[in-house]
Order: sequence, then C-alpha cells, then structure tokens
Amino acid sequence: MMIQQQIEEKLQQAFEPDHLEVENESHKHRTERGAESHFRVVLVSDQFEGLRLLARHRAINTILAQELAGPVHALALHTMTPAEWQAKGEQALRSPACR
Repeated sequence: MMIQQQIEEKLQQAFEPDHLEVENESHKHRTERGAESHFRVVLVSDQFEGLRLLARHRAINTILAQELAGPVHALALHTMTPAEWQAKGEQALRSPACR
C-alpha cells in the first residue's frame, strides 16, 4: 500500500473528518522520483473542537507515528473545526516552498 493511502485511511478512521486532503509534496523537495516523504494534510473534524493547534497536531502525529518513524520526513498540517473551515472560506493554506 502506498504511504499516501495509508495516511488517508488512518486519518479517516481516527478523525471521521468533514474534509480531508492528503497531498504528496515530495516532488517540491530534493527527493527521488516517486518519493513519498513530504505531505500536506488538510483535516477538518469535530474532534478538534476545544483543542489548541499543538494538541491537534500531536493527535495526528500519534496516529501517524509509524509513518513518521519511517518514510515520512515532513507533514504540513492544517487542522480545523468545521466552523473554522467555513470561516476561512474553505481555502486551506499552502505549504511554503522548500529552500
């Protein structure tokens, strides 16, 4: 199974999101062709209600501990409640360019 698919399935199962995007951004970095090492995740879930940003990110990192200990080098996380998602006009931030 591809890493991106594993990430999507684990996050879907753990957070039952209203919206989930997992984008492989490895091609924007100095990686080999077909690499799955850098991802951008937009996750909108009721489970983030009342949680600060750090707690949201820790929850995701816990779910993806196996991937982060292995092939995944970087995650750009954009975590929101449904209300925050609506307030932002459903436009998540883009990841910065790699230097």
